[in-house]
Amino acid sequence: MKKVFTAFNTLCTLVSFLLLTSPTSAQTKDHFTVLQFNIWQEGTVVENGYEAIVNEIIRLDADFIALSEVRNYNNSLFCDRIVASLKEKGHTFYSFFSYDSGILSRYPISSHEVIFPEKDDKGSVYKAIIDFKGNKVAFYTAHLDYRNCALYLPRGYDGSTWKKLISPITDIPTILADNTASMRDDAIKLFLKDAAKERDQGRIVILGGDFNEPSHLDWTMATKDLYDHQGLVIPWTVTTLLEEEGYQDAYREMFPNPLTHPGFTYPADCPHVPISKLAWSPEADDRDRIDYIFYSPTKGLQLEKAAIVGPKGSVAYGKRIQEKGNDPILPPASIWPTDHKAVLAVFSLVY
Repeated sequence: MKKVFTAFNTLCTLVSFLLLTSPTSAQTKDHFTVLQFNIWQEGTVVENGYEAIVNEIIRLDADFIALSEVRNYNNSLFCDRIVASLKEKGHTFYSFFSYDSGILSRYPISSHEVIFPEKDDKGSVYKAIIDFKGNKVAFYTAHLDYRNCALYLPRGYDGSTWKKLISPITDIPTILADNTASMRDDAIKLFLKDAAKERDQGRIVILGGDFNEPSHLDWTMATKDLYDHQGLVIPWTVTTLLEEEGYQDAYREMFPNPLTHPGFTYPADCPHVPISKLAWSPEADDRDRIDYIFYSPTKGLQLEKAAIVGPKGSVAYGKRIQEKGNDPILPPASIWPTDHKAVLAVFSLVY
């Protein structure tokens, strides 16, 4: 009898182990799409630009959208206007009042907060807590300070006045000192401080933004003699800060080679405006990747796809050119409303 009970107990232990180590229910896998979209003064620079913004948002079918250059012209509320325009076309989005940068979400926003308030046109960061099918997403949008735009210094232009310099500046400490004289690093440090609390709660953290600053992953030994980099390898501040805190650059994670996939987002060849509005350093090649989607690696979260959205062409040396790299570029359906290209990323979430 004792042997029977021993065998029974062993069997029970084995069953208990299998129950504990086997999933009690099938895992769920969902996908969501993130879009970073500089809308160039709400589409006012390009004829029918606002309508093009609406149409591109619908076409790209993004779930979370980070907007740059929200202006609320003529005492209007851009958030209400864009939500209403999308609703008229059968698409429900959620938003909230913001200035300079903005957020649209297909899923309800439970709360929102200003992380870095816009002042004197020196950039902004906002956060929305979004309920994605029972998962909390801390989604941030950033439009960072456009002045002291140090990427122009090696190209022979001032980064605040855009006047031509006597000669290019090639001293890296001087370039980085000018870079950090902006408010870009101040804004991203506040983002990192706030996002750390969201990470501690186990939430998904995603940041989309026009940083007005290149990536250290693009100014490398491989590219030092291209795009008027003047032989320089520069550890650009904002992307370095993000990497040090464990954030992943979605586009560069998917396409790590800046030679084959430069991923330029600015200046885009917006064909419906004169070249004079696109070329800020007309005697230089100032193509750079300054629009980004970053995310914090989280259990169950997987980057599936990334792409650039916009015209195939860019602007260099004051001329319209066609890109010849291997970047996946999704062309616009019709009018392209901005001088930036957008960034799209698709994620899967298993929970």
